Amino acid sequence: MKTGRQIGAAVLAAALSAALLAGCGTAQSNGSTTGSSTAASAVSQQAQPGSTSQGEGAYTFTDAVGNTVTVESTDRVVATYGSYAETWTLAGGTLVGATQDAIEERGMDLGEEVAIIGTVKEPNLEEIIAADPDFVIMNADTSSQVDMDEALTQAGITHAYYRVDSFEEYLDMLAQLCQFTGRQDLYEQNGLAVKEQIDSIRQLVKDEESPTVLLLRAYSTGVKAKGADNMVGYMLEDLGADNMVARHESLLEDINLEEIIAEDPDYIFITTMGSEQQAMDYMAQNVENNPAWQQLTAVQNDRCLTLPKDLFHYKPNARWGESYAYLAKILYPDLAGQIG
Repeated sequence: MKTGRQIGAAVLAAALSAALLAGCGTAQSNGSTTGSSTAASAVSQQAQPGSTSQGEGAYTFTDAVGNTVTVESTDRVVATYGSYAETWTLAGGTLVGATQDAIEERGMDLGEEVAIIGTVKEPNLEEIIAADPDFVIMNADTSSQVDMDEALTQAGITHAYYRVDSFEEYLDMLAQLCQFTGRQDLYEQNGLAVKEQIDSIRQLVKDEESPTVLLLRAYSTGVKAKGADNMVGYMLEDLGADNMVARHESLLEDINLEEIIAEDPDYIFITTMGSEQQAMDYMAQNVENNPAWQQLTAVQNDRCLTLPKDLFHYKPNARWGESYAYLAKILYPDLAGQIG
């Protein structure tokens, strides 16, 4: 069940752990960022384990959009995504600025000294500059943030883009941030300990028969099926579930009840974007009111489930193990008592 992504992450984790054990202090002075037109699907360490280099207190690496980044100081850090703001604090860092979702969605107690620099979709460039950051942690999946690359570079502000859709990618990011802070203990606590929990779940379910699943993402104006190219889809695949979308890719564009009925999946999982109530209202009015939907085995057996946002919409970070355990107990009920 181990994928290439997991193997690469394992090599990276070992390399970064060794670097941390050798002792990495917090970097100093100012930093620089240079752009590149090369696109990358994830932080380059995932494709090239150990590519972060250290010299004279600086760290150089390639970020998720292909930029070569040199970080020389992390005394004043801004995060333009709440999940990454939390990851930075899990690595032992402190913030001078963060987006509104760090408070509203992550529930972080930032304190009055931390500036709110806009929202995830609309971070405020002027507020970021006013915070006088040494380093800005940004989200590669938000186009408005990627569009700020040139302006931040011209302003001389060191910044890097991250993309986290799997636990391995979270572990990679945490390991790198713990390099910056020198907190090996927090990498072990918030990363390796979680990895042990997830690995034990993977080992427990690896020989079980694969349940069939349908993963839906609902929002106020629509609903789409999802494959393995997202956080929940990857976890389901990692746990051995058989996502019917792999055989019916047309569902990625348009929900076809005939195809769903023909497959009759064992489980249907729903994640929501935006207002959960509005998303579920759309589901009720446009999908669930169809008599054919009500005949699905998963619906009749109460196995059509809406997943909680804190574990399956927002990045779970140090709670990735909880996310895996939540799904595994549903997919393999006979093993639920053995899943931590």
